Parts: sequence; structure tokens; C-alpha cells
Amino acid sequence: MKLFNSSAKKEEAVDLSKPIGIYVCGVTPYDTTHLGHAFTFITYDVLVRYLRFLGAKVAYVQNVTDIDDVILIKSTSIGVNWKKLGEKETKNYLANMDSLNMLRPDFYPLATDHITTMIRIIVVLLKRGFAYEKNKSVYFSIKSYKKFGQLSKYGYDAMLQIANDRGNFPLDPDKNDPLDFVLWQAQKPGEPAWNSPWGKGRPGWHIECSAMSIKYLGPTVTIHGGGEDLIFPHHECEIAQSENYTGKQFVKIWMHTAMVYCQNKKMSKSLGNMIFVHDLLKKYSANEIRLFLLMHHWRRSWNYQESDLKTAEILAKIFESQSKDGNLKKDELKKLIPDFFHALDDDLNTPDAITALDNFAKSNAQNKGSVIKNCSEILGLRFS
Repeated sequence: MKLFNSSAKKEEAVDLSKPIGIYVCGVTPYDTTHLGHAFTFITYDVLVRYLRFLGAKVAYVQNVTDIDDVILIKSTSIGVNWKKLGEKETKNYLANMDSLNMLRPDFYPLATDHITTMIRIIVVLLKRGFAYEKNKSVYFSIKSYKKFGQLSKYGYDAMLQIANDRGNFPLDPDKNDPLDFVLWQAQKPGEPAWNSPWGKGRPGWHIECSAMSIKYLGPTVTIHGGGEDLIFPHHECEIAQSENYTGKQFVKIWMHTAMVYCQNKKMSKSLGNMIFVHDLLKKYSANEIRLFLLMHHWRRSWNYQESDLKTAEILAKIFESQSKDGNLKKDELKKLIPDFFHALDDDLNTPDAITALDNFAKSNAQNKGSVIKNCSEILGLRFS
């Protein structure tokens, strides 16, 4: 199987003979799950299912960023404790994903449970000269790391503009460089805080994922996933922290899912164009929503059209009506419907895989019902 590596800008083979560690940046639980979330997490759900079908030993980690600026802002605006807000929205997210038949990750860590690991990494970065402390906050010095920008391949000005759009504070008087990013920030009035060698405070966003990925998957992750909006600054900063802490390559394959649009604009609360999973589940089955999402290639942005859901509705009925119990061996299944597996082997091309399964359903092939059932299970469909 091959996957497109965002860092190398080409497809690369996945070594199925060795244990595969997959880390996917999960939700920041301050709002209900929208279609963009579902597209990202269903993509990795199918990836995990397919790799396991191929015989790979997979450890899947998806984190929860349960402390962050946006959570504190939201909790203050609605008058709800930040921790209770996070717990409630995480529960809602998991309920939505369970409804869509998403496999639970092997590890589902909360950032706030890993503060000690984050502090340990920051201490090492300080000792090695990659970070500096000022007024009880700690920053990563981007000028200390010549490879900074290797993933996004942006120039300094572009990086600064994007970082500013995503929460960076360039005018922070404690920074040596406007693009330096926070590893540990000193406590502000009214904010939650943890003890550290530099005083009470809380971790920066990026250090959270470095700590959790290293703890559960070791210094090198086979596949690191998330939405393409995380390439910079989040994943770029993860590389800088992690590789200068461990001295090893952080990620072998970077995998970034494309954005989902509605009314030809990126879904956002401010525009009021969000499509929520819980609303779709009132009208469509889990199988129909999964097929609707998987009809789009994970690397190509797309615009929400309800007519595509109608197409998925038809496909789901075809597959369910023809599905029959019967487990086929991997090699036998591949021989009976090779186009389905060629599609998934080629960069997890789920649209082509669905087309292959639809064509097969129209044929008079042997073991048709069992083939449809087995292939549907790889796509995460669930029949009664």
C-alpha cells in the first residue's frame, strides 16, 4: 500500500511487516462535531481498518486537546467551567463518531493528563539551547533550528502571517522573534494552571501532541494525520520540538486531509455554514453518511451537496440488500474484486473503491454477497 506523504510530496510505500504507529490530532472539545471533523476521522478510521485487514499490527492514537485558548474563551463566554465544557463536548464527539461506526482509537489521551511529560521535554529543549525562558513563560527559538519550515516549505513572511491568523501573538514582548512559539505560558488571572520549574502556567498547543505521540508511539511515528490546516503551524512546530528532543526522525509519512466547504466557503461558525453530524443522523443512516464522506478523496477539497447524500443513500441500500454472511480469506477476496483493492492500495482511494464495489454488485460474480459484506466492513459499513 502507498500513501501520499505531505512532506515528500509523493506517494510512499507503507511497510506492513513492521508495527505501524498512527497518531491523529483529535478534537479541541469546545463545539459539536461538524462534517469536516467527520471527514477527517472517518478517513483515518478506514485507513486503520484496511491496514489491519492487510495484516499489519497497528497502534492508533487520537488525542483530545482539552486545554487551549479557544476552550477558555468559550467557557468564559457561556459561563461554564472549562473542564466541564471539555468533558461534555468530548462525550458528544464520541457519541457522534460511535453513531457513524468509527472504531475507538487504541489510545485516546487527554492533554491535561500528560503535563509531566510535556515539562520533561521542555526541560531538555532548554538545556540544549532550542528554547528560552522569560517571565515564567518558555518559548521555542525557531532560529535555533535551521530546518524549521521543512514540512510546510513556506518562507518566513508566509509562516508569520499564517501563525498570526491561528493564534500567534507576534507582539509578545517576551519573545526574541515574533515567530517563536510558546512551549509553556505563565498563568494569567482566572486561568487554570499547573506547577512547573518556571512557575504556575499551562502548556502551549504544540507541545501537547509531541508529548502524547512520543509517550504512546515512541520517538518515530509511522503515520501522523490531521486536517491540512494543521500543517502550519501545528505540525511544523511538532517536528521542531520532537526531533530536537529525541534526536530522531519524528514522522515517516505525513497525511493531511483536505478541507470541506459549504456554500463554497470553509465551514466556520462565524459564517453560519456548519453542517453537523447529529443533524445529518436525523435524516440519514450511518452507512449513508459514511459512503457520502468516502465518495470524496481524502486529499481533495470538496463542497457539501445534499444531492451527493442521495447518491450515497442509493448505494447503501444496494450494498445492504446484497450483503450476505460469509468470511472470505484475504487472498481470495483480492482475486474476486481486484479493482477495489487496487484503489485502496493507491493512496487510500475510497471513491474508486466504492465505484468498484458498486460495479461488482451489478455483476453475476461468485460469492457476490460475501464479497460485498467483507468489502463493506473495510469501509466501516454496518449491516443489521
